[in-house]
This record gives sequence, C-alpha cells and structure tokens, in this order.
Amino acid sequence: MMIVDDEIGIRENIRSSVNWEKEGFHYCGDAPDGEIALPLIEEWAPDILITDIKMPFMNGLELASIVRAQKPEIKIIIMSGHDEFSYAQEAIRLGVTEYCLKPVSAAELLQTLHQVSQKIDEEEQRMTNRTMTREKLLADLCGGLIGTTDALDSAKKLSLPLSAKFYTIVIVDIRSQDEALHSELLFNNTLHFLEENVSIHVELLPYIRSRTELVLLLKSSSEDRITAYLEQLRGPIRLELEQQFNCSVTLGIGSRQERLQGIHISYLEADEDKYITRLTQQNKAALREIHLDERMNILLDRSRFLEFLKIGDAHQRDSFVQEFAAPLESIDWKSSSYGFYLLNDLTLESFRLANQLFRMGADPDENIRSLQHNIQGITSWEACTRYLCSLLNLLWQRRTASSGKYSDVIDQVKAYVSEQYNNEQVSLKTISAHVRVSPSHLSKIFSQETGQTITEYLTQVRIGKAKELLKTTSNKTFEIAFKVGYNDPHYFSNIFKKTTGSTPKEYRTQGVVTSGEPSIDMRKEPMYE
Repeated sequence: MMIVDDEIGIRENIRSSVNWEKEGFHYCGDAPDGEIALPLIEEWAPDILITDIKMPFMNGLELASIVRAQKPEIKIIIMSGHDEFSYAQEAIRLGVTEYCLKPVSAAELLQTLHQVSQKIDEEEQRMTNRTMTREKLLADLCGGLIGTTDALDSAKKLSLPLSAKFYTIVIVDIRSQDEALHSELLFNNTLHFLEENVSIHVELLPYIRSRTELVLLLKSSSEDRITAYLEQLRGPIRLELEQQFNCSVTLGIGSRQERLQGIHISYLEADEDKYITRLTQQNKAALREIHLDERMNILLDRSRFLEFLKIGDAHQRDSFVQEFAAPLESIDWKSSSYGFYLLNDLTLESFRLANQLFRMGADPDENIRSLQHNIQGITSWEACTRYLCSLLNLLWQRRTASSGKYSDVIDQVKAYVSEQYNNEQVSLKTISAHVRVSPSHLSKIFSQETGQTITEYLTQVRIGKAKELLKTTSNKTFEIAFKVGYNDPHYFSNIFKKTTGSTPKEYRTQGVVTSGEPSIDMRKEPMYE
C-alpha cells in the first residue's frame, strides 16, 4: 500500500502509528501529490493506493482516473474531508474501491484496508478458479506441476472426482488415413468409443495433448481391473478403433501408481512406451516389405530372448546367444537389410521390457539411436552375436544399477537447490542443466526416488528457510520473500499459507508471548483529519 496526501503530518501519522508488517501490509511509501505519485506507483506497483482528493498540481480524482486507466488492478481508497455528493459520485464513476470521510482513526483505516485486502484475495481466488480448467489440472498432474493438496482442492472446485486407489496414464496417438476428417471430430469419436467400451470399474479422465494425441488418466479401486482394461485396449479395442475410424493408433502405457504424485511418473513412462511402440510399428512395416521382396523366412524367438533378459546371467550369455542367433547365419549381412530390421525389432522389444522391469538410466531415444547405429555396422554373423551380447550387458547394467543408481544425481539436485533456492530463476530446466540430465528424465527419477516432484521439493526448501527467517529475524515479509526466491510477496504469502496452513504473520506470532508494543498505539491513536 502507499499514501498520497499533501499534508506531511497525515502521511507521517499513517506511516508511524501502525505496525504495518504485523497487520500483513507492506508500506511502500508516500507522495505529496498525484503528479509525484505517478512514477512511484509505476515503480512500486502497490496493491492498494490511499489518496486524498484536494491536492496541488494533480488532485486525487485525477490521479484515480489515470491509475484506473493504466493499472486497473490497483485498489483505490479515497480519503477526503469533503462529503459533498459530487465527490462521492465521481469516485464511484471512476471505480474507486472505498470512500472514507476524514477524520478517520487508525483502527477505522485498518478495518477498511483489511476489507480491501480480502477483496483482492477473493478476486485472485476467482481468477485461479477460472484459469484452472479440467484439462489444465490433468495436464499439470501429468507434468508434475501441481502438488497433491492443490490438485485435490482444484478437483473439488471443478467437481472432478480425482481420488482413487490406483492410477495409470495412457497416451493415445491417433493418425487418420482420411485427410478430410478433422482431428477434433476424430478425437470426439475416439473418446465416445473409448467411454462406451470402458469397464464400469475403471474411469477415464481425458485431455488433448496435441493435434494427434489424447492422454487418458485411468483410475480405479482395483489394480486388476485396470490391467484387464489395458489388455482390452491394447488388443480388440485398438483394432476396432482403427477399423471403424480408418486411422492408425499407437498406445503408450505407464505403470500403475497408488498416489496422485505417481501420475507424473506413469505419464513419463507412457511417453517413453509410445515412442518405442511407434518405432516398433515402423520397423515391423519395413520388415514385412523386405520379407516379401527377398522371400526371407527367418524367425527369431523373441520371447525366449526376453525371458533370458529377465532371468539370465553373464555366465550363460555366450552359449545362449550362439544358440539363439543360429537362424541368422544364413543372412548375407553385407547385401541384405533383413538382419538389421530383425535385430532392431528385438532391441525395441528388449527396451520395452526393460522399462517395465527396472528403471532405465538414460533417455530411450539416445540409447536406441546409438544401438541402431551399431546394428547398421554389422557385416557378419559373428558381429551379430557380439551385438546381442552387448545388448544384454547394457540392459543388465541398468538392472544392476537401478536400485541405487540415482542417489548421486538426487544429492546433486538437493545440493544445487540448497545453494540456489533464493534465485527466482531456478527451475527444472536450470537444475537439469546443472546435473546434466534431461528435464523429463530428471523429473521422473526424482519423483521415483523421493516421492515428490522437483517443484514440490524447491517449494519445501524455500518455505522451510522462510519459516526459519520468520522466527529468527525481524525482516519484513516482503524481504523474506525476496530472500527465499519469491519476487512477489503476495504470491509468497499464498504459497506459505497453502504449505503451512498459516500466513507468515500468523506463523511468526505462533507460540510467541509479545511484551512489545501493540499493533496500534491505543494510548495515543491519531485522527487523520
């Protein structure tokens, strides 16, 4: 808040008679007239402006008119010794929030300020409710951008039943073969079809991620029910979708999760699974074409290789690979690409299984491209067997390292946040650059290892430090907000209350017996005349 009044005594009384910090306000400063006030308003950006009417150079009504036009979000309180109807009428026309007649006591002024402050909070809450749509809430959950408490609170306001025992994310990539069919119509048809065919024990909460992608949040009280529905979705439901709407459908399916924060992990896994599935489909199409052109009739028992990936070990590896790869000896590796597509198909399926069994250590795109490059360099059966051995070794290394692999990365993240929490620019992007891990992968492993998103952890550290400063220093709330990485004191106060259940002012006074001065000096309460 700031004051504009041409009487210096009034400005000094208002400034000194109230403990503004304790009352939950930051006193920006004051000005003797509207002309001087304008650049200060631009610089300080107050939430509340208190102004007298009768002032030289630019009066309060002229100032209010300019402020309302340039910064309509600022609440204006007119404080005037004139009770003429014309002044009040003009103030109302300008959209002034409150009109107070002098003389006004400190207690009366504070009461007015708290009423205006409440209006600001209510408007911000309404704005939040308007901007938080069902689609945004689901997208924020998938992106790990919203905490459990906020998600449940938003879901309640949206009348969206979010709570469940189990959750799974499915990403549906739909590509129409009919160019004339609009994507929105295809999405609507697909959603209607999926909702008609879903089990009564599984609920779908969908949102559109891109021009070709739907994201489905599956929720149920039974993990088995979700698993059964996913089997239907992978098989008959997907096939019927493709036939009925003349489209190609690629699914990416994440793991089952028991907590809302696990939705983010399931989403990242579904995205990886969709990527591998699409590569697999493209590879199989190429394999069919080569099979017809070259009349190749070589089959690999993929299930046997995948089973060995699960339970085999290095001692059995060489003998297993020699026997498994025996059908490939007849391939002319230098002239035919058939062997490349066979090994590529096996590699993609191995990665899919590895993602399900244990946490992969790097982005699948990076790993798969590297392995595909290696496959292209195979010119003999012996090189083929060496590649299969190296593939098994790579995935086994991921399996061995998965249990404690990420402790160093997590420690680096926490150390970086501990050092940089006061920097407003700290984000998932800057943290991932520091630890040299991609943002999506870092987000996934941090959630898996700690049970909270990086955003939640950063907020936890910042609020923890703010609590410490509130108890151990006399810093004002806006100063503490700045010291813990929030440039907007009002936003900081909202986050603090959501996290702790108390405002910064309430938290500071909890358990503290004050022997100092009261908020308002009742012994000599000034009258602003």
